[in-house]
Amino acid sequence: MTKCAMADGFNLEQQHGKGRVRVARVWRKAAIDVIVEWSVSISLLSDCLPAYTVGDNSSIVATDTMKNTVYAKAKECSEVESVEDFAIRLAKHFTSFYPQVTTAMIRIVEKPWEQIVVDGRPHDHGFKLGSEKHTTEVSLKKNGALSLTTGFEGFVRDSYTMLPETKERILATQVTASWRYQFESISKISAKSFTFVQRYQDVKKVLVDNFFGPPHTGIYSPSVQNTLYLMGKAVLSRFSDIASIQLRMPNLHFLPVNLSSKENPNIVKFADDVYMPTDEPHGTIEATLTRSSSKL
Repeated sequence: MTKCAMADGFNLEQQHGKGRVRVARVWRKAAIDVIVEWSVSISLLSDCLPAYTVGDNSSIVATDTMKNTVYAKAKECSEVESVEDFAIRLAKHFTSFYPQVTTAMIRIVEKPWEQIVVDGRPHDHGFKLGSEKHTTEVSLKKNGALSLTTGFEGFVRDSYTMLPETKERILATQVTASWRYQFESISKISAKSFTFVQRYQDVKKVLVDNFFGPPHTGIYSPSVQNTLYLMGKAVLSRFSDIASIQLRMPNLHFLPVNLSSKENPNIVKFADDVYMPTDEPHGTIEATLTRSSSKL
């Protein structure tokens, strides 16, 4: 999305911003610390045509100012804040503070700092870096129109599943999920009745439950495509505030190992027990489920 204007008879599409601003925020509580690490990218659409046509930069929001704003707004968060709420906080600032800014687009990737466990107990002040990344993208117009997408990247899980052609094989994938909320304006989000942190955890649980199935029996999967569809369908069926969900689930192969030679055709014969893991090349499987009444 870019801001389009006419310049000397030409169409000019432009936006400017600051990428990969890294900030860590620690909330020191009486009993337990909370830490988040965010990589923030900002893009602004603004009425700044003179900067391009005549070199007048008076309407440009400096990218260094954008960087400093991230740190200043992080300081304002006196209470623990979700990555979605912080993205909205930034977008509201840029669209309200600067008259020339018409739209603010904020993308944040949150690194997964998790409490370490010592002697079976979560440590109050010790953390380790996990592998799953929480992402959010916010686009906010000056009139309050809002587009909000959230999700995660790098959620790796393996599951055994029965398939007729090999009797038993491993379904392995790396799930990347993102979902778009129904909120069409900033005023539709109620701080009292809705929390992004809880919805994020709830969506993940639905996805995991529908991927693995019951802990003792699992769930039959005829294909990655079918599993993907059932996961997305379960999310939309459960949460009315989500308009669409996109899932990317590459098929990471675990190939049965058979070793043979002319002299010995069965040096190692596969028996549902030895595999060669490989992710190159891998199948690419992706789909988006959208409510029929949603406006994209």
